Amino acid sequence: MATLKHIASKNSDYTAIEAYLVYQHDAFTGKQLLDEQGRPMLRESYILDTLECGDFSFATACLLANRKYGKNTQHGDIKSHQYIISFDPRDAADNSLTMEKAQALGLKFCEENFPGHPAIVCTHPDGHNHSGNIHVHIVIGSVRTREVERKPYMQKSRDWREGMKHSSTAQTMRHLRIEVMELCEGAGLYQIDLLNGSKERVSEAEYWARRRGQQKLDLANAALTAAGQPPKQKKFETVKDTLRKQISSVLYRATSFEDFSDKLMQQYGIAVKESRGRLSYLPAGRTKFIRAKHLGDKFEKEQVLAALAQNIRLAPTIQPIATDKPDKIQKLVDIQAKLKQGKGIGYERWAKKHNLKAMAQTLILLQEKGLLNEDALDQRITELDTKFHDSLAVVKDLEGRMKANKELRYHVAAYTNTKNIAQQFNTAKRPAAFEEQHRAELTAYRAAAAYFKANNLTKLPSPKKLEAEYAQLASEKAKFYEQYKESKEELLKLKTAKQNVASFFREEEQTQQER
Repeated sequence: MATLKHIASKNSDYTAIEAYLVYQHDAFTGKQLLDEQGRPMLRESYILDTLECGDFSFATACLLANRKYGKNTQHGDIKSHQYIISFDPRDAADNSLTMEKAQALGLKFCEENFPGHPAIVCTHPDGHNHSGNIHVHIVIGSVRTREVERKPYMQKSRDWREGMKHSSTAQTMRHLRIEVMELCEGAGLYQIDLLNGSKERVSEAEYWARRRGQQKLDLANAALTAAGQPPKQKKFETVKDTLRKQISSVLYRATSFEDFSDKLMQQYGIAVKESRGRLSYLPAGRTKFIRAKHLGDKFEKEQVLAALAQNIRLAPTIQPIATDKPDKIQKLVDIQAKLKQGKGIGYERWAKKHNLKAMAQTLILLQEKGLLNEDALDQRITELDTKFHDSLAVVKDLEGRMKANKELRYHVAAYTNTKNIAQQFNTAKRPAAFEEQHRAELTAYRAAAAYFKANNLTKLPSPKKLEAEYAQLASEKAKFYEQYKESKEELLKLKTAKQNVASFFREEEQTQQER
């Protein structure tokens, strides 16, 4: 469930923002952590990009904007705004959310909602609570540096005019929450209703069940801690709590009632039935259905159908994943193993129907490819596997060269633009005051000079030459990435098809032996 948090900052030292994102800080005091030599320690993992900064650093771009438009001259002025999008910890395992994907979502969110503002977008793999929630920091300078196209949610001229300051009002936050929800829906990630809450209905009996369960769990955890064993669970959840989470995770991704019921059965073994216009849910391991009215308004028939209709309307624009793989081959389900795990009769009926569809898809694919022979199938899989790894190696190499090129271009531009300031500093009558006034420019200059020295660069390369080299690398990467993508898709399909055929004949053999 992605959440959105806003922080307004009055700190005029813009370099401190990037330092916080890049270096490790104490979670309670906010101070930088130092190593044994007294140097700041980099975070173990992060991805950082800038937008609307041109050839300058974020700090320099913000300072130049303030100076150009005469803004943020007072101590109490808001210098920057930070928006944090925290994704559900389950998204990494369940929905294949990676830092790279989260960074791409953050860049898209920033480009669409904060155009014209210098910005830093930085992704971290975990939060202070170590729950594994990937989150994105979006930090924008408060002053807009160019006029942008007016959009429907923009009500006042400050929302699109050049030289105006960003204002995080209640209306702005409502719009951004909607954008976060649509962003997660489009990427197939977990999400809650950030506008109206969860709309859960908790009865008195469930309330006391939670209290008693939490009390017992705390006592059990205390005993485990005393024995030197870590607790496995800290928060008690009732059956209804678990059921609400499971239904919600499916409801945001389904596009029809049949799809909704199939996914509930497939993923969680939950059966759905309708009686007299009302829905009831049967979790795995229970014999009695739980009515939707005992769970909350959002689980009633009208709300479910409304959510599904909304998903259908948004599907063409925010759910491209559904159309990217129309011919995806699904794996056969081991029905007997699932029944031994406690799945019910409803799941068995669904699994048999699923296996028939999956096997039909498998045979169609093998016939189209002319790979009905096992040896031919194995040979084709080997060829694709080699092509896949070769293309991936080339793509990784090109990405590394592009990254080095981009870093070099950044330092060349920073060095060129701040060289004059550095020369003035050397001849300044009051060096301390001059450095305080031009701290961002001098920091950028020194960082660029240190980079050139570390890489043994005595002559600055031409920016145009570097841009041409970057364009050539990007073109080569696009070509090899397309080869990598095509070989990967076909390889996965054929591996799944081979596994399905083996599972089918193994099941047939078991059936004959039983007969």
